[in-house]
Amino acid sequence: MAVIGAVMVPHPPLIIPEVGRGEEKEIQKTIDAYRQAAQEVAALQPETIIVTTPHSIMYGDYFHISPGVGAKGDFGQFRSPEVKIQVKYDTIFAEELSLEADEHGFMAGTLGERDPRLDHGTMIPLYFINQAYTDYQAVRIGLSGLSFADHYTLGQYIQETANRLGRRTIIVASGDLSHRLKEDGPYGYREEGPEYDRETMELMGEADFGRLFDFSEEFCQKAGECGHRSFLIMAGALDRMKVSAQKLSYEGPFGVGYGVCTYRTEGIDDSRNFKDRHFKRELRKAQEKKEQEDAYVRLARKSLEGYMLKHTPISVPKDLPEEFLSRKAGVFVSLKKDGRLRGCIGTIAPTTGSVAEEIIQNAVSAGTKDYRFPQVAYEELPYLEYSVDVLGEPEEIDSPDQLDVKKYGLIVTKGRKRGLLLPDLEGVDTIEDQIMITKQKAGINPDDEDVKMERFQVIRYR
Repeated sequence: MAVIGAVMVPHPPLIIPEVGRGEEKEIQKTIDAYRQAAQEVAALQPETIIVTTPHSIMYGDYFHISPGVGAKGDFGQFRSPEVKIQVKYDTIFAEELSLEADEHGFMAGTLGERDPRLDHGTMIPLYFINQAYTDYQAVRIGLSGLSFADHYTLGQYIQETANRLGRRTIIVASGDLSHRLKEDGPYGYREEGPEYDRETMELMGEADFGRLFDFSEEFCQKAGECGHRSFLIMAGALDRMKVSAQKLSYEGPFGVGYGVCTYRTEGIDDSRNFKDRHFKRELRKAQEKKEQEDAYVRLARKSLEGYMLKHTPISVPKDLPEEFLSRKAGVFVSLKKDGRLRGCIGTIAPTTGSVAEEIIQNAVSAGTKDYRFPQVAYEELPYLEYSVDVLGEPEEIDSPDQLDVKKYGLIVTKGRKRGLLLPDLEGVDTIEDQIMITKQKAGINPDDEDVKMERFQVIRYR
């Protein structure tokens, strides 16, 4: 068992005395907890410290592992260039972890470095650790836009790499909590902020890592959290391990939540297989939903599953209701996995002889031709959620006042550029958002008001 412990820590720059210039005293509990966490790291005498940070290079579909023999940085961007941090990288661990990911077809490695300098999400934890212990090498890993489950999986690969190398390894999960705790904070106040911090500190203090999967992407975004994916990587690195957890502190005086927890591993516990349990729950929910699904959704699912099995589109089933065969309309088919969009393809106007054919065509395209995502793998099919939007006739409007983000979708046209946005989408809360996003999809300048706008209604089947 090579992963011997972990710490969850925040990274407010003002916690460094030369940056805070007295203001750091407002988070003295966090400073004291940080020092205690650093002493616990020192007591474990790790050979390798893995730092996961939201402020290193971040890609939408790839985890960046910092390459090279080492790196350095300073707090110049925070008006304190005299505070410098330098670290030696565990190059063998980074290479082995990259190979581990590659063997599984997992998107992680040392490619794509833009700036080798250390980020503050890395430097602040090392600032405290270095005061207590320096006999280590580090591996710095950025987060990604991939799913929560993928972040946990990366943690599992870290554990496997540490075991294979026999490295005494500690995980430092660097990340603040919500940035939306106070009206006068950096991002204002949202009710999701305190709720996120309360639930996260509870579950992290109890090492109940499975609950990290219970947060939706939308909720996390509204809460303005910073470290959720860092915590998931750490949880994956502790997969199937018994751990003793200690919650050292929580503060949020500046409108940002700062939490410190420490963990020590105490042997194997196969019941703590949180990702497996998460997928079993999701599969059970999908099966229950499948038993109650609408005929439109059932056809979309059968279309993609049939194509993935035989690599050819299915024929129109003969037992469909007449409305599927006699009606023509534009149709969008959307796929979700783990609450995140996994593919969406549609047609504004009918391109086939019936709604049924439109669904079959677009369901296959949503799973195989949405350029924003890799093709759906056969193994993913049981976990997918489907929705089908059947579009009504568009009608031209001359004012945004005629829109309603919940009721109407929007089509924006300028010359040959045309973009469409469906109604009632997560994260699209205002008419301004709806217009801006639709213009962006069309490749139209968001400030360009010389555009044609059309609204339409949809019947959504889930």
